[in-house]
Amino acid sequence: MTQFVGVSFRRQGQVYYFQATPFVLSLQDMVLVKTEEGIGFGQIVTLRDALPDGVDPEAVKPIYRPATQEDLEIGRENLALAKEARKFCQQCVDRLGLDMKLVEVEIYFDRSKMIFYFTAPGRVDFRELVKDLVRNYRTRIELRQIGVRHETQMLGALGNCGQVCCCRRYLRRFEPVTIKMAKDQNLFLNPAKISGVCGRLLCCLAYEKDNYSDFQNRAPKIGRRYMTSQGGMKTLRANMFRDSVTVLTEAGEEVDFSLSDWAVMLLPDQPRGQTSEDCPDDVPAELEALVDPELRAQSGQRSESQASRHQRKDQRLRHGAAGHGPRMDRRERPDRPEHHGRSLREGLRGESGERTEDRDQTGQPRDRREQRYRDKRRKPAPSPRETGAKVKE
Repeated sequence: MTQFVGVSFRRQGQVYYFQATPFVLSLQDMVLVKTEEGIGFGQIVTLRDALPDGVDPEAVKPIYRPATQEDLEIGRENLALAKEARKFCQQCVDRLGLDMKLVEVEIYFDRSKMIFYFTAPGRVDFRELVKDLVRNYRTRIELRQIGVRHETQMLGALGNCGQVCCCRRYLRRFEPVTIKMAKDQNLFLNPAKISGVCGRLLCCLAYEKDNYSDFQNRAPKIGRRYMTSQGGMKTLRANMFRDSVTVLTEAGEEVDFSLSDWAVMLLPDQPRGQTSEDCPDDVPAELEALVDPELRAQSGQRSESQASRHQRKDQRLRHGAAGHGPRMDRRERPDRPEHHGRSLREGLRGESGERTEDRDQTGQPRDRREQRYRDKRRKPAPSPRETGAKVKE
């Protein structure tokens, strides 16, 4: 039976799957694998009998071989070299006065490439820094800018719950977290309460977003009055864990109903859940700063497109009010010729096929200028003798 192993090349890095056959491997073992960048030196973090969903079986390669004692010694030397390279790079950054923060250094097993991870508020011109690093280490150098979430993942920290941050322990990919998730969970929108040590929204807000979203779609709007089979009731609270809603009856009593019973007793033509109007999109600036820059850019593009659409609509309305008026249906437009929209030749031919004038109901030509233009075209051109021009004999 084929066994698959998940290998991570650095702590808190992505997990890649390989075939363990024919080797007998266990967790925490160090192995060598062949990658597109060359030989990789990683650690086994998971053992599986089947590949997870989304992994192409044809792309899974076998393990090259388990690491030997000599390979482990090379790995320790690479770690020591990474620490020394980080100190040297930090000295170069201070000397050049670059606005960047060095986070971590990664070295390939065969030392064919060194990756320097850093954070910066904007774009950094590090061409001189790359020259110094290449001159000192004589290998390929890559400077990779990361976000504050990846910085926290690499360095590690304690979260608001008192435990090690989820990104440091087990998270490998960051899902987008929005303010709407905090609103759906009825959390107090205090930046100090819903943000992590990285300065972004807590990753745990996305853990139960599907449950809260489903509950909000089924639960009634809090504070609204509804008409039910038992009379008018005003909703006070909603409990997701008990799947219930607390209402205030006309007699002044608080009664709990399950959402299934509430849906049955609700009269027709009543709103059964919250709408988009109940969750406004306006977000204060201090909360907007907690959202990832990529999501802010996407929301900004959507808002700009919506604003442009509204602006074009206002311009059309003002243009119509300025004198053109609203558009009318063709059947409602007065004094439109019956042949309007057809070719001129079809409109100016009678039943016999001969050309005739386009007359209105009174029998008068509708457009005399068109008639004169047509007569002029039918009239033959005058001869030179008629115009008095000189003719060579």
